[in-house]
Amino acid sequence: MTLQEVQNQALQLPTGDRWQLVQVLLDSLKRESNPQSKRRNLSRLRGVARISAVAGESNIQADYITYLTEKYQ
Repeated sequence: MTLQEVQNQALQLPTGDRWQLVQVLLDSLKRESNPQSKRRNLSRLRGVARISAVAGESNIQADYITYLTEKYQ
């Protein structure tokens, strides 16, 4: 069956059935363009760059000063 034949048959469907067909096609395209593996990989990275609440800003500054001191000795 060609694309033109499918289009012609789809246009003969009642309005409700055409909306349902549109939804099925859109869902299909979403699944193909956003595979689960991409979502799974990104979800594993959530919070990686976050600084823990335990480390205060003074600790971060002290660590940075220590790093610079050691680097430029």
